[in-house]
Amino acid sequence: MRLADKAALVTGASKGIGRAIAERLAADGAQVAVHYGRDERAARETVRRIEENAGRAFAVQADLSTMDGIGALFTGLRTGLSGRPLDIVVNNAAAAPAGPIETDTPEQFDHLVAVNVKAPYFIIQRALPLLSDGGRVITISSVATRMANPTQTSFALTKGAVETMSRTLARALGGRGITVNTVAPGATRTDANEAIFTPETAALAAGLTALNRVGRADDVADVVAFLASHDARWITGQTLDASGGLHLGPRELTGPAPAPDRPGSTVTPADAARTPTGGRRADDHAARP
Repeated sequence: MRLADKAALVTGASKGIGRAIAERLAADGAQVAVHYGRDERAARETVRRIEENAGRAFAVQADLSTMDGIGALFTGLRTGLSGRPLDIVVNNAAAAPAGPIETDTPEQFDHLVAVNVKAPYFIIQRALPLLSDGGRVITISSVATRMANPTQTSFALTKGAVETMSRTLARALGGRGITVNTVAPGATRTDANEAIFTPETAALAAGLTALNRVGRADDVADVVAFLASHDARWITGQTLDASGGLHLGPRELTGPAPAPDRPGSTVTPADAARTPTGGRRADDHAARP
């Protein structure tokens, strides 16, 4: 197994994309610290699923919206690792978009920045003494950084920040052989956000995606596993788009394609505004205020 004898931290790993990443890294041989914010039962289920498949994992609870919570994360991480080094950090946990600028509030904005920008930054800082040379740092971004969705302005701002952070840290940590990259999912259906994908929104998202379907959690997890492996040793400071080609351009110039899930169905402008674009991952986000 290509991650045998490695240890990984995955934040927001109790559900959704985070769970899929934790399971995939464990399947590749890594011991995985499964971070969760509130849902202990779901985190224990992630651990159970990993162990059921002969993997190794332990759960760690922490509220990533506070520095005290980040301290608690590393207390639990050190206990679970029992003195062994950390090899892989995956910053996956994120707070959900706070809506358009007209309805945003300073409190929502501050929470979004705390969880989506401040937490990954200081998690990496706290991880550096534990992180082995040749380690991997991977942060989950979003296609929201390369498209304009007015309902996700502040969210897109935070994801653009972590992409810039990752490029800079790739330069800073390269001397230790540590690679730093981001992965940008698009519309991704998971066990945690099924309700978002009505037949209409799923059809719209598929129609906007070059590969003509909604993404799955394992689509993203496989990209993360690649970046965590030795095969990706020469890739750093990059953002890998894992959206299936969302918003690459019109599928055809002669008219819209029929909705894949429901031929002949129509999608209203309101449906389009609600279509998930990588910013509405319903993973186990850090605790809200």
